[in-house]
Amino acid sequence: MRHVVATEAGPVEGIPCRDRSVTVFRGIPYAAAPVGDLRWRPPQPPPRWPGVRRADRFGPMCPQAPTDAAATGVDVPMSEDCLSLNIWTGAPSSAELRPVLVWIYGGGFREGTGAHPRYDGENLARGGTVVVTFNYRLGAFGFLATPELSEESGHGSSGNYGLLDCVAVLRWVRDNIEHFGGDPRRVTVAGQSAGAGMVNFLAMSPLAKGMFHRAIAQSHARYAGDPELRYLCTSYRLPADAEKAGDRYARVHGAHTADELRNLHWSKLIDGHQPVDTVVDTGGSAGPPLFRPVVDGWAIPTGYDETYAKGLQNDVDYLTGNNLDEGGAIPETMVAGVRSGRQRVRPGSPPVHVTLEQHRAAARRKFGPLAEEFLRLYPAGTDDEAARASSRAARDNSRVSTYLWGVDWSRHTAGSLHTYFWTHRAPAPGPGLRRAGHGSEIDYVFRNPVGGTASWTEEDQEIARTLSSYWTNFAATGDPNGTGLPRWPAFSPDAGSVMEIGEHFRSIPVSDPVRTNFWIRFFSDQQPW
Repeated sequence: MRHVVATEAGPVEGIPCRDRSVTVFRGIPYAAAPVGDLRWRPPQPPPRWPGVRRADRFGPMCPQAPTDAAATGVDVPMSEDCLSLNIWTGAPSSAELRPVLVWIYGGGFREGTGAHPRYDGENLARGGTVVVTFNYRLGAFGFLATPELSEESGHGSSGNYGLLDCVAVLRWVRDNIEHFGGDPRRVTVAGQSAGAGMVNFLAMSPLAKGMFHRAIAQSHARYAGDPELRYLCTSYRLPADAEKAGDRYARVHGAHTADELRNLHWSKLIDGHQPVDTVVDTGGSAGPPLFRPVVDGWAIPTGYDETYAKGLQNDVDYLTGNNLDEGGAIPETMVAGVRSGRQRVRPGSPPVHVTLEQHRAAARRKFGPLAEEFLRLYPAGTDDEAARASSRAARDNSRVSTYLWGVDWSRHTAGSLHTYFWTHRAPAPGPGLRRAGHGSEIDYVFRNPVGGTASWTEEDQEIARTLSSYWTNFAATGDPNGTGLPRWPAFSPDAGSVMEIGEHFRSIPVSDPVRTNFWIRFFSDQQPW
């Protein structure tokens, strides 16, 4: 790939990676700076620049509560002028068009950056994929809704600016990626946690129709009747609730109009205390992040249940799954530490039950008349037994929920569907314990572990080769399978199985029949989302 490439706003010059067959282009603006009058408006096209723009530095991260940059490995400034993207490509020229993977970072809709070292795309690009990462607006900047903002929008909605940023990236990719050796007819949107939530919402959005062809949602594609959906990072808000919360937020910050809000310096609008939305009944102590996407009738026309029942989603190939030690499940090696520490409610994070009292109280609160049946299926007589039972229940919940989601999703679609359960407990940096925790599979997909691959065993290396090959094959063809890889069967509503990946690569039951039946009955009695 030549280092100078044309884009609609002007030519950009990339730099070679460690592997000089791969070129990276950093910090390319995909939209105008959302400042001044453009704050809380849909992203606008970037202005043209004179001459050749050096694309050798990541753009600033979007405004968010400060984090420990040294701990995360991210060394970029923070600015409201943050709508930029990064491209890794190993295509020798634009004549060879390769599949494209557009990665959306997680972080609870309140933090994150496409510049994070975990998402460095060099290794995937070496394997034949053009990788795109980017920044989208976060927190209040990305998801503030007020009646005034809805009225001035022209379509009666507000609160989805971060989602509209994602749509703008897909539009930019459609119109420009061919110059970087990417195939605009083979675009996969992938993300983890809140990034997976964005993938789900893009799959439901008519604004993104036709701009991507495959989707990978890493963690929390959940059934519409699963109460966990209400607080995980696939949660959404209804317009009235979002606008009320936005009005309260404006008043707290001393503003009464959109103009007054826009005149505040961006640093005044960062809420470092990570607000939790307490309006939503989640069946437990967990709560979703206050700022998150809105089912506004425009960018997201309807909720999950209605979308899937009517077949309104974008018909794309889909790959999705969950992890062994997430959703409230933890390895036994962590139980003592969790039990001795103080648990606090973090937006979008599930509670972890590690005592008999917690296990029983949570069951009665969540399951009501089904609580005693739940406690018979997941019995415990001691604190340690309760911790194990609670984790098993959380794992069954996630697998059965994703299975039922798959049944709903595939009812009106023709694209392929593959589901997984990630089980490999990865080495932790420093003194941390091994766990297959939330996001732990990312390092294996991108092959970028913290501290470098020297921290991996040969088993870790082989797992990474397999996982990255699955993701690469799926981006190329819609099928993760390939020569030399363990066979990954496509999702079947009748099979009741899921692909275990990580510790083993094999098809396993979603759960045993009795427990599966319990979860189906419980979900069917809940108000669907």
